[in-house]
Amino acid sequence: MAVTLKDVALLAGVSPSTVSRTCKDHPSISDDTKEKVRRAMAELGYEPNPSNVCTPSQNIKTIGIIMPPSQKEVYENSFYLEMIRGISSFCNQKQYTTIIVTGKDEEELFTSIQAIVQREAVDGFILLYSKINDAVSNYLYNEGLLYVLIGKAEQYANQTIYIDNDNLLAGKEACEYLIDMGHRDIAYIGKPFNLLFSADRKAGYQLALVSHNIPVNPDYCIEVTENPAKRLETMQEFLTRPNRPSAIIVSDDILALTLEFVCMNLGISIPEDLSIVSFNNSLVARLTSPALTSVDTHSFQLGIEAASQIINHIENPNLMATKIIVPHTLVERNSCKSLLTE
Repeated sequence: MAVTLKDVALLAGVSPSTVSRTCKDHPSISDDTKEKVRRAMAELGYEPNPSNVCTPSQNIKTIGIIMPPSQKEVYENSFYLEMIRGISSFCNQKQYTTIIVTGKDEEELFTSIQAIVQREAVDGFILLYSKINDAVSNYLYNEGLLYVLIGKAEQYANQTIYIDNDNLLAGKEACEYLIDMGHRDIAYIGKPFNLLFSADRKAGYQLALVSHNIPVNPDYCIEVTENPAKRLETMQEFLTRPNRPSAIIVSDDILALTLEFVCMNLGISIPEDLSIVSFNNSLVARLTSPALTSVDTHSFQLGIEAASQIINHIENPNLMATKIIVPHTLVERNSCKSLLTE
């Protein structure tokens, strides 16, 4: 019986679409994966179908932009929109097209990505998020597909192209800013800590406290869920405790907006009763009342760097995986009050 493409895929430990892309010498497949597939082809005596050996069109190249799974919030967050704007701006200059890959949950997102891979519809992917045990990044890596991660690589760091901020340093500097203003009772409210940016910002906050001989209070590290109603409930419960902090670091501006809403309902004045530092310096930070002191992570530049790297690796497939850190900037506004006496 003739050897099939699926037989090769089984022996090589990849998907049939990866075998097909290897036959076409597609740039989205890594050299290591191509070599593994070709060894399996030689071992089995597989002869590719002539339709599988044509090289892909060199005229149109497409980048898939993978959004975090979300019902709604991600699409309202200007942090992600600015990254997409940066990616699109650079891709337009290089005459690459882009497609957005979304899903209301992880299962729907994963299914969409698999369908795109099977159709060979893109030359590489950019992931706009990074988290622990992520099925999407694991799938892309195991299939030998070309992708760039915006965020820190939790696995396969030496083989992953990633663009990130130094979120640990950013969290540390945000906390030190409050410490320098005389605050000692400082809390951290963050999105789920399996999201690496939130975990790193929390770690930086804790490092700053330890560096200034301030005890780390575990009750002051609050992880909120993606559920809006539960998020409000968690914040309200925290702010009505007897030992309320004098300042809070919040992992992003959208979350800080929710915190301001809860404070308003509880009659807590910002910054007179509570100081807030947030992250991303989005439009939300500038339009809230009071305007938020926020760490600018330069999301537009993150997008540009991600697009630059993936196009560079498409056009130069033998490059080693690169890692780029985009600097951050603390933008002071009106949401923090000094406790130091004149």
